Amino acid sequence: MKKSTKISLAAVAALLVAAPAFAFHEGGVAQCEGCHTMHNSLGGAVMTSFLPQYQSGPFLLKAEDQSGACLNCHQSSTDTGPKSYHISTIDTNVDAAASKFPLQRGPGGDFRWLKVMGDRAGHNIIAKNFNYTKDATAGYTVAPGGAYPVANLHCSSCHDPHAKYRYLSDGTIATTGAPIVGSSSYTNKAPIAGEALGVYRFVGGKGYIPASIKATFPAVAFAKDEVPAAVAPDSTNGNAAGYNATEGTNQVIVAYGKNMSEWCANCHGSIHAANMQPGDYLKGTANLTHPASNSAKLNFIADNYNAYVSSGIIGAGKYSSLVPFEQGKGQFDATLVAGTAPTASGTDSNVACISCHRVHASGYASMLRFDINMFTTDNAGAVVYSTTATTNAKQQAALYDRPAAQFGVDARTLCNKCHAKD
Repeated sequence: MKKSTKISLAAVAALLVAAPAFAFHEGGVAQCEGCHTMHNSLGGAVMTSFLPQYQSGPFLLKAEDQSGACLNCHQSSTDTGPKSYHISTIDTNVDAAASKFPLQRGPGGDFRWLKVMGDRAGHNIIAKNFNYTKDATAGYTVAPGGAYPVANLHCSSCHDPHAKYRYLSDGTIATTGAPIVGSSSYTNKAPIAGEALGVYRFVGGKGYIPASIKATFPAVAFAKDEVPAAVAPDSTNGNAAGYNATEGTNQVIVAYGKNMSEWCANCHGSIHAANMQPGDYLKGTANLTHPASNSAKLNFIADNYNAYVSSGIIGAGKYSSLVPFEQGKGQFDATLVAGTAPTASGTDSNVACISCHRVHASGYASMLRFDINMFTTDNAGAVVYSTTATTNAKQQAALYDRPAAQFGVDARTLCNKCHAKD
């Protein structure tokens, strides 16, 4: 009997080791010991090398701050290329000679670009043990268009570490009421009665505010009812070496549904003009911020998007993950399918914050997905990346390893994917 028990326990341990990384969170609160340590000591040894034995970080974390506790798992010193759930590259894997750049190619981007490009290339998370610091731009103390303090920006500013927000079987979002049995990040099938699914990427919902700033900045608690509706492939971290000229194949495609811009407005509210439509500037609308919301439909721009290939080339253009859009669908719409390139629709598709920006960081200013200047140029008959703003190698890494030929000679900014002005 004892022998059988030992074998069973060993089998369970092997399964846990072999389980995919997203099983750690399972859409809800993760295993406590993954992030916290009661005494930073086990078997006479420290649990984390960042702190002395018997001393933990704030909230008994295995790091000196909240983001550090996340990067314990979401960054690795052994990475040689894009790796599953990793969102950051260690400093030594980005060399001083500038021939190696951040490795991760997930939709949100690699935070390491902040150290390559400087402040404003992403969300400046604070992670002391991983050399990430707050935005040091002079006079820049709160989020653009909002009030969230930059000195308190952590991964937990956006993601609820205890993942309480969930979809109930009737489609409503709550923080209790049924147990979370999985994540909605990977499925468009609604939970059954008596069960719940965690919201996309366990982001914070209405009323969310990190415990670390609840007493000092209560006014920055999330005020929006919406959370992003989206479905992602099991693996979203990969480069674009196999992409064809019009990006019709081999893309890592997250099916964005709706609500992303509304959720971003929790911290960047003044930037958003929720009811503004593309073309409103022609009508003399006073608020001329770029449309980004569930009501910002592609409309007449959809034809541009579908046809645009590159500068001066109109034809069989296709969906591009460098310029994604929301499909205007709810989380459990059966037609919201990860990995399947959508067709632009003038009546359904939304211009969203993620159409132009990566949510973590990118190789461009303002965390843009693409170069606001020129992409490629004809250099002695060879198609190479433009060197007007950065090196060719850096450009290619920032564009997730896409070949320059994909964009054509003298290709200009991908703003033209929607606006077709070239």
